[in-house]
Amino acid sequence: MSFNVEEATIHQMQAAMEAGEASSRTLVLHYLARIAASDKAGLTLNSVLELNPDALFLADSLDAERGRTGPRGPLHGIPILLKDNIDTGDQMHTSAGSLALAHSFAPRDAHLVKGLRAAGAVLLGKANMTEFANFMTAGMPTGYSSRGGQVLNPYNLSAPTGGSSAGSAVAVACSFCAAAIGTETSGSILNPAGRNAVVGLKPTVGLVSRSGIIPISRSQDTAGPMARTVRDAALLLNAMIEPDEEDPATGTAKPLPADYTAFLDSNGLEGARIGIPRDYYFEEVEEDRRNLFNRAVERMKELGAVIVDPADIPTSRQIVYSTVLLNEFKNGLEHYLSRLGAGAQVRTLGDIIAFNNAHPMEALRYGQSLLLDAEYRTSGSLTEPAYLRDRLTDLKLCRTEGIDAVMDRHRLDALLFPADFGSRIAARAGYPSLIVPAGKTAENVPFGITFTARAFEEPMLFRLGYAYEQHTRARAIPSLKSYL
Repeated sequence: MSFNVEEATIHQMQAAMEAGEASSRTLVLHYLARIAASDKAGLTLNSVLELNPDALFLADSLDAERGRTGPRGPLHGIPILLKDNIDTGDQMHTSAGSLALAHSFAPRDAHLVKGLRAAGAVLLGKANMTEFANFMTAGMPTGYSSRGGQVLNPYNLSAPTGGSSAGSAVAVACSFCAAAIGTETSGSILNPAGRNAVVGLKPTVGLVSRSGIIPISRSQDTAGPMARTVRDAALLLNAMIEPDEEDPATGTAKPLPADYTAFLDSNGLEGARIGIPRDYYFEEVEEDRRNLFNRAVERMKELGAVIVDPADIPTSRQIVYSTVLLNEFKNGLEHYLSRLGAGAQVRTLGDIIAFNNAHPMEALRYGQSLLLDAEYRTSGSLTEPAYLRDRLTDLKLCRTEGIDAVMDRHRLDALLFPADFGSRIAARAGYPSLIVPAGKTAENVPFGITFTARAFEEPMLFRLGYAYEQHTRARAIPSLKSYL
């Protein structure tokens, strides 16, 4: 096809389809060819876990609809991947990377998937991920699942991919899809996005429905877009935010914008007040990454941003281990499993543990310590005193006396962190973060910077991230050539 899909934006794909230079079918075929050449052969990056057997039929149907009535909108005919913990009521499995769920078919689409289908997106397949979103065991490499194997970083095969939305990030980086959906509990979108030079949005908890997603924590889970540009991420978010009666958190949102791309402003950094929490968050940042971060800050100053440095968060060193995820995991997972239908072979967390024990060579390469802790150290009733104390403490230290306090004190529009180092405090607060590419290290590993704001302030994050992106163009393209 004359139109080159590699690195193409969603807008460019739509323009090509309108001009007759491409179609949804040719886009799907192009991505399938790239997956065959570099994900399943060549570098064997292993980012795509499963392909949709109906992808070409969906593309043909949407092409025919375009011919009859025109496109539904900017996602019409655009192929995307979904992380393997997001339900699709079709011929694709939903397993969270677990062999215990390798034959599990969801009875219906996740709520966010309904929105993507309605917008005309083509569900190309499922992306590999860290098993159970990195809540299976201590010491499991990011990007590894017993069902899918190890996802590799296309920029440096010996470097971590980041997790747990590793497959989503790598597939987007390599143009194996137009964009992808990941999920985050604490860093699982931000971390792999940063390490693979893509844009990742971790939305406010409650902006995107969690219905139909294999969970870890009701307090912190959210799905979000991963794309090669800020605009593409905003376009995906537009299709994902329909309120859901089955997820009460979606009722907490204030009136939402009809179109998040309306906030994309190349001059958006001018006059913006951005705070940098230096204390604690830079202690493990290597010198080359620190230099990249400081260079990004200087560029923001040149573009008119007011940088408050430092803008330290007073509670940062008090935010320690919490039992919230451990307690909520069992409760949420067993609720999810109960909705799979009478024919499901796995009904409880105990069933998953038993399956893994019966298949240790295949399923327990790194163990299942977190699954065991959740099964035997929690009741699943959310009544443990330690859990209740920790949940209240998280809200106090991360939200009220943490992010809220520093932003009020300095009248900030956003906080700025290196890579995903602020993901834990933002996740426990339920607040949104946006990571954008900001260069590469000497080891050819991408580095990103993260903007964090308060609940439902995604418009501000898009404004700042887009302005930085437009004036730096820091995204690096992987070569997909064998070099190690």
